[in-house]
Amino acid sequence: MMSLILFLVSLPIILILYFQTQKPKNGNKLIPPGPPGLPLIGNLHQIDGQFQYKYFQRLSKQYGPVMFLNLGIRRFIVISTAEAVKEITKSNDAIFSSRPSFVAAKRLSYNHLDIGFSSYNDTWREMRKISNLHLFSSKQVQSFHPIFRDEVSKMMEKIARDASSSTVVNFTDTTMSLLTNIFSRIAFGKIYGGDRGYGKDRFMDLLHETRPILGGFFMEDYFPWLRWIDRLSGMTAKLDKNFHNLDLFYQELIEEHMNPNRPKSMDGDFIDIMLRIKENGSSSFAPTINHIKGVLMDLVTGGSDTTAIALEWTMTALMEKPLVMKKLQEEIRRFGGKKDMINKQDIEKLSYLRAVVKEGLRMYPPAPLLVPRETTNKCSVNGYEIEGGSMVFINAWAIGRDPATWENADEFMPERFLEGGQNPELITFGFGRRGCPGMGMAIAELELALANLVYKFNWELPKEEDIDLECKPRATLLRKKNALRLIAKVVM
Repeated sequence: MMSLILFLVSLPIILILYFQTQKPKNGNKLIPPGPPGLPLIGNLHQIDGQFQYKYFQRLSKQYGPVMFLNLGIRRFIVISTAEAVKEITKSNDAIFSSRPSFVAAKRLSYNHLDIGFSSYNDTWREMRKISNLHLFSSKQVQSFHPIFRDEVSKMMEKIARDASSSTVVNFTDTTMSLLTNIFSRIAFGKIYGGDRGYGKDRFMDLLHETRPILGGFFMEDYFPWLRWIDRLSGMTAKLDKNFHNLDLFYQELIEEHMNPNRPKSMDGDFIDIMLRIKENGSSSFAPTINHIKGVLMDLVTGGSDTTAIALEWTMTALMEKPLVMKKLQEEIRRFGGKKDMINKQDIEKLSYLRAVVKEGLRMYPPAPLLVPRETTNKCSVNGYEIEGGSMVFINAWAIGRDPATWENADEFMPERFLEGGQNPELITFGFGRRGCPGMGMAIAELELALANLVYKFNWELPKEEDIDLECKPRATLLRKKNALRLIAKVVM
């Protein structure tokens, strides 16, 4: 009886939402094509949860580069070509610069006080300004290079020890440890994680706990009247627990930085910079403690593993293409001579190295679907009308492998990025107002690490192992299904 009463009470709401969420009809205006959906759920049943970016790529070949889908109350637009991105950047960048509000992101970012998930508003613009001027400026990135160099050097020493005993190097773990150490030092002023850090398990546990929550499916995001299912399924409890654990972690870090007897290594790290801005009014906008915690959420979720993933996939591609590896090593070793390490000044002259890094990012973007955007107003893209309030996915995976843009799109060919070659702008780090402010830092880390890894060592696969290009299913990031294992041999 109770079920019948609930159904009768819910039916009018369901019918209203159904008619509101149907594909819009705008007279003579051309609406983006897309697969037909079902009442209420739209295209939800068609979404491939294994590899969503590949599924969208397949659909785009059938329905076109600007595609429409419905998921409950959400209108989805999927962009799959560089040409459509160029049109957005040129004509509609501001309109495409907001973010949809999701239950998990809203909670973990302290009601959108961060930079990555915040709506396009005055507060976001002020926070973005702080990010560009104080956290990720070229001057600031340059000041962190001694940390990059120190951590890469320590990684090289460990690999050399493994090489001397013919121990197989778990390249996946090695690169994750490297980037976690770098991130911890520049963000927290100490190693909090990695092989040498204290609190290692806690930090990594938080990272692994947060990723699936932030990218998880909450019924409320698509069917608000069914939010009670999130409570029954335990998703709400998981989010509450994750928020509590992260908040406690951030608070401890902030209190450590406010202690007058703190370690000298905390001077000039990200938390120190933001606290000084808060206290000294050195910016036109004074962030609160919750603003700082919101930015820490962005840094924790995007600061280390994305760059480690990019390095791992680039090395995988080089192992699959020995001639490319040989050409890269010849360039670096010819220039490096007898140096102990390749440094940032050297990298500026290593054009093939920089091309290899770009090609790795093209073929293997760490986030194959960029963080979704939301349109603020109605606009037109590729001849189609996009409604205001539409959620927009940019399929970086499909764009990086679009044969209309890239010659031999599925081949790892760094030459395309050399002078005079094919050189469209990469969108791995986003674009326009919502481009990732940490792009310069990530590229610097990638180039320095890769240059020294192939400068000092020759690499080969363990016996009876092959190159594995499988990706981990149901992951928001492009993680390898199996760890990359290699044998290093010291040559320099």
